Amino acid sequence: MKNILVIQGVNLRWLGKRQPELYGTTSVKELDARLMRHAEQHGYRLSVEYFDVEGEAIRRIYDAVEAGVDGIVMNPAGFTYAGYALRDCMLGVKDEMPIIEVHITNVAARHSNDVPAAAAAGVIFGFGLLGYEIALEAMLKMLDAR
Repeated sequence: MKNILVIQGVNLRWLGKRQPELYGTTSVKELDARLMRHAEQHGYRLSVEYFDVEGEAIRRIYDAVEAGVDGIVMNPAGFTYAGYALRDCMLGVKDEMPIIEVHITNVAARHSNDVPAAAAAGVIFGFGLLGYEIALEAMLKMLDAR
């Protein structure tokens, strides 16, 4: 059974509360339930974890490689703009496992600098919360192709 980790970056704990005009009103609990349903429907294991400190997210990525996680879907959120250490970590593990980056909003339209994107297998943005499911579907296909 495939094992996928979703890493949620800084500020995503406040999904549904923080800037609903950009990120919507769906709560963290609702999003997590939606993602877990996707995993159940498609027959893979899924963990969703939230990080407000970049170093903790980096440690989790290395731990995931060592634990045999097959792939990561990550919304770097607030780490997007200056996450050079995160990017370097991703570059270091890219031969071990794919990481797909996802953003709820169209970060290009907001003129945002996306530092970790250079190390991602792919980036999905601008589709709202549906982007997570698109990223998970892409991850499943990538893992099948390996």
